[in-house]
Amino acid sequence: MDTVEHDRRAGRTAFTLALAAVVAVTASLILGGFLPAGRRLVWWHPEIVVALVWTPTAAILLRYRPGLRVAWVMLGSGVSAGAYVLTLNLGPWFELHHWAGAGFFTWLGTWLWAIDTYVLTLILPLIFPDGRLVSRRFKPVLLMACAVPAVVCVHLTIDPDVRRFHNGVSVYSFADIPVPISVLIIATLAGSLASVLVRFVRSSPDVRRQIAWVVYPGIIALGIIYVGENSPIGDPLRNITIVAIPLCVAIAITRYRLYDIDLVVSRTLVYAGLVVVITGVYFALVGGASLLVAGRGTLAGLVGAIAAGAVFEPVRRRLQRAVDGLIHGERDPYRIADRLNRRLQTAADPAAALAVAADVARSALHATGVVIEVLDRDGRTISAEDGVLGDRPQLIPLVWHGEPVGRLLFGVTRPPDTRLSGILARNLAELANAARLAADVQRSREHILRTREEERRRLRRDLHDGLGPTLASLAMTVDAARITLKTDPQAVDALLENLRATMGRTIGDIRELVYGLRPPALDDLGLAGAIQALGGVVATGDGPKVDVHVEGDLKHLPAAAEVAAYRIVQEALTNVHRHANADSAVVRLYLNGDLHVTVNDNGVGLPMSMRSGIGMSSMRERAAELGGSCTVGPGPKGGTLVRARLPVNGALS
Repeated sequence: MDTVEHDRRAGRTAFTLALAAVVAVTASLILGGFLPAGRRLVWWHPEIVVALVWTPTAAILLRYRPGLRVAWVMLGSGVSAGAYVLTLNLGPWFELHHWAGAGFFTWLGTWLWAIDTYVLTLILPLIFPDGRLVSRRFKPVLLMACAVPAVVCVHLTIDPDVRRFHNGVSVYSFADIPVPISVLIIATLAGSLASVLVRFVRSSPDVRRQIAWVVYPGIIALGIIYVGENSPIGDPLRNITIVAIPLCVAIAITRYRLYDIDLVVSRTLVYAGLVVVITGVYFALVGGASLLVAGRGTLAGLVGAIAAGAVFEPVRRRLQRAVDGLIHGERDPYRIADRLNRRLQTAADPAAALAVAADVARSALHATGVVIEVLDRDGRTISAEDGVLGDRPQLIPLVWHGEPVGRLLFGVTRPPDTRLSGILARNLAELANAARLAADVQRSREHILRTREEERRRLRRDLHDGLGPTLASLAMTVDAARITLKTDPQAVDALLENLRATMGRTIGDIRELVYGLRPPALDDLGLAGAIQALGGVVATGDGPKVDVHVEGDLKHLPAAAEVAAYRIVQEALTNVHRHANADSAVVRLYLNGDLHVTVNDNGVGLPMSMRSGIGMSSMRERAAELGGSCTVGPGPKGGTLVRARLPVNGALS
């Protein structure tokens, strides 16, 4: 409660002081109406503008942020300016009526003028925008800035004639004051501007924009005011800049339209460049036409004006593009997309491509950091990071043909350009899908290599540990039968019977081994017949009814494509039988350049949170072996749809 009451008192104090400054200016102007024209205050005096604009602006800022030191400095300077304006008319008024105290008001006005002028030009830049020095090293500069008004007042008290007046406005010229005072003022001003520069370099992007609002046009305006205090300048220019300073400070402090400084700088640079170019073109053509057409000044001017108008729009577009690139970087989303694609062509692998994309996205979005996350079909995440995201990153989902493939996270200090971020997200979605496919292919290749080596190890083990000893046992049994035949012919029958049983088991083992390499049904029935037979096996008992539809001639398919198609359908129908709780399933095979295989059931469909098992991974990997693809998703009328595309031209026969 004490803090709230203190803030209220500070707000009321600020309002009272601002009102006092306005009242002082009003009283001075009323009083000036009774003074001779040569002795009264001019109505365009810059301190009038300071008192009427700076103090209300400061009071408004202090209404919402009572502890804002920058606003208190503004308010103090404005009140000083208001009192100074009042003394400029009170002194002549007292002299006109021969009252005592005229000299006091003149002396007081000198002090008030020095405080108003040098506090704004020297102290304000040192503490803007947070009210603190950017570094302890600038404390001597602050002490010098506080000493300057006192030094100037002492000097003017000793030598009041050194300050001249131009159109009623005081001019304290460096040419007329002692060199040490000039050095003190210029050194302090240089230190203040150096403080602004150091703060700009060290600060975050938002604070830099706050500083930019004061530097452009704030510090420039302060420079114009400072020049005006030392030499005569145009009064309208000075007053406009005086009004601009508190407005710029208010925008910077409240951050209202903070980011418009980018637009202000951009437009100023563009149109300043246009003035230079168009003026140069105009005078060059006027001069050239005057030489060619002597005595035709009007014609030369017309030619120059037409030519300058013709080059205006092309030059403006090019200047705008150049300035936008200087301030923001590239903002054309299609140029950014082109740059992204060109840089991706140099990437060695998907991981490098994602890193390149993160770098381009960070530059394009002016982000503090970017993370691109790609979600593969097995639920694992592939990511690339550039910079630091920050506490509250923005998120854009990456969607490829209606399927989420990842997301883009980026940390920014301002809302991004939606058009730019949208087009960039579409390009990144394509990259994310490619990275996911590449990861799938890489895992498939690794799985193929592992499976091949495991298969070879299994074949070696079966042949070495199973078939080899069995054949050796058969050979030993034959030898035993030969020996027994000579001594005990009756016992040979039992040995031959055992030999026959062992051979039968060996033949069965060999058949299982061969079946594991290629289903015999493919050779006996062909692909279509083998799948129909497979459907008949699944439909037995309580299994679902399986309909098989074949389009195209499948007799001359490569062996690898046949095996892959058969195994994919076998695994899909096994899942239908075990998990789908379906009444029927439809298998379609059609040849259209590639072999397309679909298995659709009318079961319960896929669960909400599904992880790919060995069977699904096996189907995808068999398709990937041939350079094809296999997807598992919801069917058009419910249930589950397995869709595989198997290239047949490049498949090994």
